[in-house]
Amino acid sequence: MNAPKVLEIKRIIKETPTIKTFIFDWPMIGENIPSPGQFLMVWNFKDEKPMSISYINVSNGEIGITVKNVGDFTKDLHDLEVGDKLGLRGPYGSCFDTDLDGMKVLAIGGGVGMAPIASFVEEALKHNADVDVVCAATTKDELLFHKRLKNRGATVYTCTDDGSCGFKGFATHRSMELIAKSDYEWAVVCGPEVMMVPLYGFIENNNISGEYSLERYMKCAMGICGQCCVDNTGWRICVEGPVFSSDKLAQIDEFGVYHRDAAGLKHFY
Repeated sequence: MNAPKVLEIKRIIKETPTIKTFIFDWPMIGENIPSPGQFLMVWNFKDEKPMSISYINVSNGEIGITVKNVGDFTKDLHDLEVGDKLGLRGPYGSCFDTDLDGMKVLAIGGGVGMAPIASFVEEALKHNADVDVVCAATTKDELLFHKRLKNRGATVYTCTDDGSCGFKGFATHRSMELIAKSDYEWAVVCGPEVMMVPLYGFIENNNISGEYSLERYMKCAMGICGQCCVDNTGWRICVEGPVFSSDKLAQIDEFGVYHRDAAGLKHFY
């Protein structure tokens, strides 16, 4: 799992004007079998970046990553075609708990944060969970996976900053409305940290257990370099994370306050 597998792109799905999903054949054997919430290191033969696993099909041996075009690395990926190759290594990190039989679950994703949420929802539905999804984006055209998850049997609530689809406003406000009038037993959240902080507080105040996916700058993905360690706990996002339970998240002092760049310098939110 720590050596890159150089694989051909099997399919490319244009999800939104800025987001594409890349599907690969994947050896579903032993530690190679991915779980929702884990990530891959993606190598374009020049650089390497972590990408959440958005699609898992163990039965037909396929895996997918979903990429938003936001910089030089992701632009290079978006320029690729079916049959082109990438290096993939992993899967890495902790995963979401999907054994939620009969539980009422709220899954919340902001923007491309819907990538790990999608694979979580599909697996939780297989375990007979009752899943509501808050799918948030800036505008209707950028909503990710809302149709896919609705077709799988989830109840999907869309919200957009401009009100072009569903609730007008942020995922935070839509989720708070749903929590106030529903009896959720579990919550799963992935998105910008400024979105997750108020959600975490509200979810905790309503006595709902849950898990949260964090993002930090990563290099090795194997817990060796220490680049993605969070202050005060020393937990490595690539090993102890990226998925943290609500009680562990409470122990991370930098959550919602700052993150570190490639040089280790603090950047405050």
